[in-house]
Amino acid sequence: MAEIRPEAGEAIMLRIVSRRAKADEVPVFSRLEDVRIEHGMTRQELADAVSVHYQTIGYLERGEYHPSLALALQLAQVLQVPLEELFSLAPFRNRLPEATSKG
Repeated sequence: MAEIRPEAGEAIMLRIVSRRAKADEVPVFSRLEDVRIEHGMTRQELADAVSVHYQTIGYLERGEYHPSLALALQLAQVLQVPLEELFSLAPFRNRLPEATSKG
Protein backbone atom coordinates (compact mmCIF):
# COMPACT_ATOMS: atom_id res chain seq x y z
CA MET A 1 0.00 0.00 0.00
CA ALA A 2 1.29 3.46 -0.89
CA GLU A 3 2.12 5.79 1.96
CA ILE A 4 0.60 9.25 1.83
CA ARG A 5 2.94 12.03 2.90
CA PRO A 6 2.04 15.69 2.83
CA GLU A 7 4.23 18.13 0.93
CA ALA A 8 6.07 20.76 2.95
CA GLY A 9 3.55 23.16 4.46
CA GLU A 10 0.55 20.93 3.74
CA ALA A 11 -1.54 19.02 6.22
CA ILE A 12 -3.62 15.94 5.68
CA MET A 13 -7.17 16.61 6.79
CA LEU A 14 -8.56 13.66 8.69
CA ARG A 15 -12.09 14.20 9.91
CA ILE A 16 -13.06 11.65 12.51
CA VAL A 17 -15.95 13.50 14.05
CA SER A 18 -16.81 11.21 16.92
CA ARG A 19 -17.46 7.65 17.85
CA ARG A 20 -20.03 5.93 19.99
CA ALA A 21 -18.95 5.54 23.59
CA LYS A 22 -18.51 1.92 24.68
CA ALA A 23 -19.63 0.64 28.06
CA ASP A 24 -16.15 -0.61 29.02
CA GLU A 25 -14.35 2.67 28.15
CA VAL A 26 -13.09 5.30 30.53
CA PRO A 27 -15.96 7.80 30.74
CA VAL A 28 -15.52 11.27 29.30
CA PHE A 29 -17.52 13.93 31.11
CA SER A 30 -18.83 16.91 29.17
CA ARG A 31 -19.90 20.47 29.95
CA LEU A 32 -20.51 21.19 26.29
CA GLU A 33 -24.23 21.88 26.70
CA ASP A 34 -23.71 24.26 29.64
CA VAL A 35 -20.97 26.20 27.87
CA ARG A 36 -22.91 26.34 24.59
CA ILE A 37 -25.96 27.73 26.39
CA GLU A 38 -23.78 30.23 28.32
CA HIS A 39 -22.58 31.50 24.93
CA GLY A 40 -26.16 31.81 23.66
CA MET A 41 -25.65 29.34 20.83
CA THR A 42 -28.07 26.75 19.51
CA ARG A 43 -26.91 23.25 18.63
CA GLN A 44 -27.31 24.16 14.97
CA GLU A 45 -25.15 27.29 15.28
CA LEU A 46 -22.38 25.39 17.07
CA ALA A 47 -22.61 22.53 14.58
CA ASP A 48 -22.32 24.95 11.65
CA ALA A 49 -19.28 26.59 13.26
CA VAL A 50 -17.41 23.25 13.45
CA SER A 51 -18.88 21.68 10.28
CA VAL A 52 -20.81 18.79 11.83
CA HIS A 53 -24.49 17.84 11.91
CA TYR A 54 -26.49 19.39 14.75
CA GLN A 55 -27.38 15.91 16.02
CA THR A 56 -23.67 15.25 16.60
CA ILE A 57 -23.66 18.12 19.10
CA GLY A 58 -26.58 16.48 20.92
CA TYR A 59 -24.80 13.12 21.01
CA LEU A 60 -21.70 14.79 22.44
CA GLU A 61 -23.72 16.70 25.03
CA ARG A 62 -25.43 13.52 26.22
CA GLY A 63 -22.18 11.55 26.31
CA GLU A 64 -23.37 9.12 23.65
CA TYR A 65 -20.37 9.93 21.46
CA HIS A 66 -16.81 10.95 22.27
CA PRO A 67 -15.35 13.72 20.11
CA SER A 68 -12.17 13.26 18.14
CA LEU A 69 -9.29 15.37 19.41
CA ALA A 70 -9.62 17.67 16.39
CA LEU A 71 -13.34 18.22 17.01
CA ALA A 72 -12.82 18.79 20.75
CA LEU A 73 -10.18 21.43 19.99
CA GLN A 74 -12.45 23.12 17.42
CA LEU A 75 -15.33 23.23 19.90
CA ALA A 76 -13.08 24.80 22.55
CA GLN A 77 -11.83 27.36 20.04
CA VAL A 78 -15.32 28.34 18.85
CA LEU A 79 -16.59 28.59 22.44
CA GLN A 80 -13.39 30.43 23.49
CA VAL A 81 -12.71 28.20 26.49
CA PRO A 82 -9.88 25.86 27.46
CA LEU A 83 -10.44 22.27 26.37
CA GLU A 84 -10.53 21.15 30.02
CA GLU A 85 -13.59 23.35 30.55
CA LEU A 86 -15.52 21.26 28.00
CA PHE A 87 -14.32 17.69 28.55
CA SER A 88 -12.79 15.85 31.49
CA LEU A 89 -12.01 12.33 32.71
CA ALA A 90 -13.40 13.28 36.12
CA PRO A 91 -16.91 14.57 36.84
CA PHE A 92 -17.22 18.34 36.84
CA ARG A 93 -18.10 20.00 40.11
CA ASN A 94 -21.38 21.82 40.00
CA ARG A 95 -20.94 25.53 39.93
CA LEU A 96 -22.08 27.31 43.05
CA PRO A 97 -25.06 29.60 42.59
CA GLU A 98 -24.08 33.22 42.19
CA ALA A 99 -24.23 35.21 45.39
CA THR A 100 -27.29 37.38 45.64
CA SER A 101 -27.18 40.71 47.36
CA LYS A 102 -29.46 41.18 50.32
CA GLY A 103 -30.72 44.56 50.75
